Amino acid sequence: MAKLRVAVLFGGRSGEHEISLRSALAVMSAMDPARYEIIPINIDRSGRWFVRDDALSALPDASGQLAELGPGGLPAALLPYPLAQGALCRSGAGNGFEAVKFAASEQVDVVFPILHGTYGEDGTIQGLFELAGVPYVGSGVLGSAVGMSKNVQKRLMREAGIPVTEFVVLSVANWEENRKQALKLAEGLGYPVYVKPSCLGSSIGVNRVCGPRELEPAILDALQYDRKVLVEAACEGRELECAVLGNRRPEVAGPGEIVVEHGHSFYSYESKYVDPEGASLRIPAELPSEVAERMRAISRAAFLALDLRGMARVDFLARKDLSEIFVNEVNTIPGFTNISMYPKLWEADGMPMAKLVDRLIELALEEHAERRALSFTYKAKTQT
Repeated sequence: MAKLRVAVLFGGRSGEHEISLRSALAVMSAMDPARYEIIPINIDRSGRWFVRDDALSALPDASGQLAELGPGGLPAALLPYPLAQGALCRSGAGNGFEAVKFAASEQVDVVFPILHGTYGEDGTIQGLFELAGVPYVGSGVLGSAVGMSKNVQKRLMREAGIPVTEFVVLSVANWEENRKQALKLAEGLGYPVYVKPSCLGSSIGVNRVCGPRELEPAILDALQYDRKVLVEAACEGRELECAVLGNRRPEVAGPGEIVVEHGHSFYSYESKYVDPEGASLRIPAELPSEVAERMRAISRAAFLALDLRGMARVDFLARKDLSEIFVNEVNTIPGFTNISMYPKLWEADGMPMAKLVDRLIELALEEHAERRALSFTYKAKTQT
């Protein structure tokens, strides 16, 4: 059988650029070269695309240092129409873009976006894939956009009866027009609270606030990254996660537990990616079987309520005595690094990384085939 040509996209314009490089390295390293022809595409911080044939040799050094990938590669783009399904292009000599010829074909069979955060996980690039008519791993435009917005996803989950902590949303307008009222609303949740950008991940811009003096600086910090900020009531005790995989009939692995160590007050960016002793994972989490099953059921319900597909990681907050359990957030492109919970949960469930990647690509192709069977034209019925 001919190899599937998989374009793996990584990097991007998000604050999570460097984490994307680590995830991409892990995914590409797990892909079977007998089954796949990998087309590594680095998206630099300005948004430009480059085919990086040297990715597997260049990424270890950059990702290990949480640095950007150095310059290099062939400038590329994806055509936004399905005539040349999945055709990659390169810059021509004064004539815009011309097709790049890879092996015997110009087509990409499937795209695997490993882009965390803005312009990669928020539905924007998924819209391009839809216009191009190319299969892609992960949630669609709506599910990705909803999953990226902590504000919208929490409202939808609350509407679906899924437990979430109390929260307040502050916009730039709220802050600029009535700062005192905004602070009063946030303080109404009671300290401690967590302040975070509405649309970002990897704990970037997140602060634990223990009193009034810390609140305003935390809000200003979060507003650097987004025009809306969430202030959430704390549920401190245990941090747990489940992994979801599937389309219409999702399966759930886990839960696992994150234990924050080495003096970190919560699972911050530094405890995840900078401090090698900042946190440890317990897989499976030590929980009563009925609690674990309840969390898997909630994860499945959240996945369906947010119209997701392919994959998601559902993050939970729980009291130490498990008297209360809340969904903290849902991530539609979870991390695939060597410390990431999502692939580790599936490995513990009997699905190693290589098989997990295979399954995600299969799900992308299945979803695309179902969508292609739909009719996108309508012919009016004539009266007789």
